[in-house]
Formats: sequence, C-alpha cells, structure tokens
Amino acid sequence: MTQNREIEAKTILSKTVYQNIVKAFPVKADFKQENYYFDTTKSLLKHHKIALRIRIFKDHAEQTLKVPDLRPVQSKFHEVIEINDKLELQQTKSLVKQASNDEEITFTGTVGAYLSKHFSTQKYHLLTWSKTERILLNGPENCELTLDATSYPDGFEDYELEIENTDPALIKKVLLMLEKEYNFKQTNSNTNQSKIGRAFAHQG
Repeated sequence: MTQNREIEAKTILSKTVYQNIVKAFPVKADFKQENYYFDTTKSLLKHHKIALRIRIFKDHAEQTLKVPDLRPVQSKFHEVIEINDKLELQQTKSLVKQASNDEEITFTGTVGAYLSKHFSTQKYHLLTWSKTERILLNGPENCELTLDATSYPDGFEDYELEIENTDPALIKKVLLMLEKEYNFKQTNSNTNQSKIGRAFAHQG
C-alpha cells in the first residue's frame, strides 16, 4: 500500500503537439494500461469528488482511490491524495471480467478499508473504462513528463501531458518552457480534465 499527495499539471494536447514532445526528449518507459472506473449506481463517489479505479498492466495490477486533499499545499495545479494497493494480476482480470458482466464488486485492502470507513456501502459497479499508452520522458530540468494517448468506449481518442512533481514551482517552470517551445497554452477547457470524467463522457 502507498499513500501520497499527488500534485500535477494536466493538459490536453493536440495530436501534433503530443507527437512533437514525445520526439523531443529521452524515453524512460513506454507501456500500456487498462483503466476501469467504479462507483455506486447512485454515483456516491462522484458526489464526494472521489475516483475509484483498477488498472491492469502487462505484468501487474493495482487499485487506486483518489480523494480530495483537505489541506492542499498549493492552489495552481491538480492536487489529490492517492491511495494505492498492488493486486495479483490474474485475480484482477477475473474480477474485472466479473464486473463487466454487471456484477457488484467489493474492494478489499487499504482502498476497501477507506471505503468501508467513510461510506455505508462497500459494493461498486464497473461504469466505464479507457485504455492508455503511457510514455515517460526525461524532460526539461530533469523533470519527468508523462505523455498519454487514451482511447475510450465510443472510439474517441485524446492526448495529454502530465507533469507530476512535489515542487509546484518546478512544475510551473517546466510547463511554461513547454508551452513556449511547442506553442500550446493551458485553458479552462484543456486543463485538469480527469480521465475518469472523460471516460464517462465517452462511454459509447
């Protein structure tokens, strides 16, 4: 189990800008992930601004709960508390298959304990999903850049830059450098748009 504060700048990019940034910096890692999003039938977690997901990778899986940070250390960028549990791969695939058949799922581990403590229900439904190719780059100022190409149930695709760091000043500096070099700008429509929100918008 891990629990940490997540501070990041999230920006939706055009495909061209995404490709140009990917070509410009050394690749640290490149992998695919499947993202499955859960809530109650009455959207209990969404009402509390909480995101619950299972992610499946090639050789491992994990469950994650993102909850609002009640004592944020900054106000410029996206900030949440992330609770994460590692999962056994084959069991997780079976669990997601079960959920895909519209069966209720009970979460265990640290994520399950949080849900049990704060909410009366422990059973959740798979509501939507997305699939992401994630590329980690060694960006300016030795700051890691995350570039995501994501597809959704209705066939829609988008491209996103994430800059996650514990130093908000460094995030701002690197973001301004990239905006200037690659001719894009954060706006209300392209900034801090959650993947789970986009997955619900493109359920098909």
